[in-house]
Amino acid sequence: MAMTVGIKGTAYCLDFAPELGMRYGGTPWQEFQAKPASEFLRELPNHMQTWEEAASYAPNQAYIGAIHLDDLAKAPKPWIDNLGKAERYGIYGEIMPEDEFIAFMDICDVFDLIWLEKDFSAKMKDKLATDPVITDEQLKRLEAGHDEAELKDVIEKHGALPICIDGKVVAICRRAHDTDENLSAHVMLENLACKASGVLSLLHLIKNCGMKPADIDFVVECSEEAVGDIMQRGGGNMAKAIAEIAGCGNASGFDVRGFCAGPTAAMISAASMVATGARNNVAVVGGGSLPKLFMNSRDHVKKNLKALENCIGSFAVLLVPDDGTEPVIRLDSIGKHSVAAGAAPQAITSALTFEPLQRLGLKLTDVDKYAPELHNAEITLPAGAGNVPEANYKMIGALSVMKGQIKREDIPKFVEEHGLPGFVHTQGHIPSGVPYLGHARDDIKAGKINRAMIIGKGSLFLGRLTNLADGASFLVEAATPAGGNAAGVSGEEVRELLLDALQDLAANLEKN
Repeated sequence: MAMTVGIKGTAYCLDFAPELGMRYGGTPWQEFQAKPASEFLRELPNHMQTWEEAASYAPNQAYIGAIHLDDLAKAPKPWIDNLGKAERYGIYGEIMPEDEFIAFMDICDVFDLIWLEKDFSAKMKDKLATDPVITDEQLKRLEAGHDEAELKDVIEKHGALPICIDGKVVAICRRAHDTDENLSAHVMLENLACKASGVLSLLHLIKNCGMKPADIDFVVECSEEAVGDIMQRGGGNMAKAIAEIAGCGNASGFDVRGFCAGPTAAMISAASMVATGARNNVAVVGGGSLPKLFMNSRDHVKKNLKALENCIGSFAVLLVPDDGTEPVIRLDSIGKHSVAAGAAPQAITSALTFEPLQRLGLKLTDVDKYAPELHNAEITLPAGAGNVPEANYKMIGALSVMKGQIKREDIPKFVEEHGLPGFVHTQGHIPSGVPYLGHARDDIKAGKINRAMIIGKGSLFLGRLTNLADGASFLVEAATPAGGNAAGVSGEEVRELLLDALQDLAANLEKN
C-alpha cells in the first residue's frame, strides 16, 4: 500500500446568512422558545454586519483565499474595526450573499420543501447566473415561485418556517412529514442549508482542480448534521445528496461523523481509500451548520459588539494518487486519541502530535505549521472561550519543553513560528484543522514550508453517551519526487533495488 496520497485541490466557501441565523441559529431559537420577547432577541438585529462588511472582514477573506494568512497576521487589529475592500471571490471559493444562498437551497432541494416567492425567484435566477460555478443545469432546478399569499397560508396552516430578507418573507421551508420530528421544517431547513453549502464548495473544488463533475469517484461528507427519519436518526447519506446536485454522476459516497474531529477522520478515511487503489479521485466535503450561527451572540450583544457568527462555512478537498507533483498526506504518521489516553489536555496533545512524529523520528520542531482548532479569537474571546488556537500552540510548545526539544523561555517563539492566526467561524467541525489545507498546500508548493500537521479534536460528550473526547491528526508534506510513499518507492521496489545491488556486488566480486 502506498503511504502517501496527493492533495490536488481545495475549496472554501462562506454563505452569509444573518437573518437565517437570527431566526434559526441554536441560541436565538432556544431563546425564542423560552422568552420570545427577551431583550437579547430585541437587541440582536442591532448587532448585525452587512454582506459588504462581512466580505471586507480579514478572517473571512483569508478563509476563501482572497488574502494570505501572512497578510491576515499583519493586518491591524481588531480586524472588526479595520475592514478592507469587500471581496466576494478568493482563490478557494466565495462569500455568497444571503438572498442567493436562499435561492441556492431551492436548487439543492429535491422534495419541494423550499418554496420561493415568485418575484424573488425571478430576481435570484439572474443573480445566480453570474456565479462562475453554477451551471445552466443547476439553474433549471430553480422553481418559478409562488404567490406571497400562498406562502403565508402554508406558514399559518401547515407549520412551514418563514425565510426572510430585510424582514420580508421571500421563501418558506415546509415540513417533510406531519408527525416525525426528524423531518420537521426546522430540521429540514438545517439539513438543506448544510447540503447547499457543501454543494457550493464541491462546485468550487471541481473548478479549482480543472476537472469535470464526472471525474469524481467518491465523496466523503463530514458535517455535523444528522440525516434520517424516526426509524433511523442520522442514517445519512449527505455525501450522495451533495454529489447528485453537483452533477457527480459517477460518484458514490458516505458520511463520517465525529463532531469537531469529523473532518480529520474523513480525510484519513478518504486518503486510505486512495492509497489502497480502491478509489482515485475522492472529494472530502464538509457542509456548514445553521444552528451554530450566533452561538455566542448573547455575550456579543451584552458587550455591545458585532455578532460575527453570521456565515455558514463549508469546504472541499480532492485527494488523488501520489504522482510526485502534489503535496501529500502521510499515512504512516496518523495521530489518534485512544480511549485509554484520557481527557487531560497534555495527554490529548501528546497523542495527536508527539507520538505520531516520534514514530517517524521527527521532533515537534520539525513541523513548520500546526493547524488545530482555528477559531477566530474575535468571536471566542468575548464569549469567555479564550484564544483557542493560541492555547493549543502553547500546549504543543509546553510539550516540546517536556520532551527536551526546546527551552521553556522559547515557548513564545515556538507559538509565533509554528502557529497560525485563528480565522474560522465557530462551527465545530469547520475550524478543526482542515481550513488550513488550502494555504498549506500553496505554501508547500511555493517552498515556504515543508511540513504541516492537521489536528482535529472532538467533544463526544455533547451526545450524552460518553465523557470521552476524540481526536485525530495527519502530516502534510512536500511532493515525493517518485510518488508512492514518503521515501519515493514502495516496499516491493526497495526489495528489488536491494536484490539488484546484491547481484551487482556478486558480479563485481566474481570479476575481481
